[in-house]
Amino acid sequence: MIIKKAQVLVPETEIDIKKIGKLERYARVCYKSEDKMGQEYSPGFLRNIIKRGHESISEHEKATVMFIVDRGISHEIVRHRIAAYSQESTRYCNYSKDKFGNEITVIEPYFFLERPEAYKYWQDTCLSAEKNYMTMLDMGCSAQEARSILPNSLKTEIVVTYNMREWRHFFRLRCDVAAHPQMRQVAIPLLLLFRERLPLLFDDIAYDESFPEEHYAEILITDDLFRHSI
Repeated sequence: MIIKKAQVLVPETEIDIKKIGKLERYARVCYKSEDKMGQEYSPGFLRNIIKRGHESISEHEKATVMFIVDRGISHEIVRHRIAAYSQESTRYCNYSKDKFGNEITVIEPYFFLERPEAYKYWQDTCLSAEKNYMTMLDMGCSAQEARSILPNSLKTEIVVTYNMREWRHFFRLRCDVAAHPQMRQVAIPLLLLFRERLPLLFDDIAYDESFPEEHYAEILITDDLFRHSI
């Protein structure tokens, strides 16, 4: 199966504006200025803290999302150290089983769409890998042995938890023009969502505005990550 676009599933409660108010309360401990807090959070106070580089305060809150991307992109995601990850395992997932549709699933590289010859090489290679993977399983190889020939384009689901400071670091690196195209494909629309919901923490982070919006990954706001997973 070919998935046309990567997806990012975001639980509604993970990007709640209430997190901002909590951060102000924690930050004011440093200056013993709790008495200056009002009923609502102070945008100026928090913005000044971030601007001055006092980003450690943002480590007190976190957000969890699920990326549905190819294995190559997941390898880049897990390079972020201050994190928790739970990922679909090719050691234990046997794609010849009914629950996987008796097939492998791959993410379509958008940059081949207007290059039919390259697209055909990619597609034929994925089909060959799928055929040989299934043959190896039929020969008695285990899933963890047969996975050796699975392509980088193989779909994977990975649940990612970063504190807000690490999300800032993630977006700075992964939304930049130098980032891998398929990484920008998921990171840029996710940043735009974070900027909309939590502007004080994320609206200062730049991104590659030249990246074509029609290739943005699908961002799904959900109250249940697993109800929507592939």
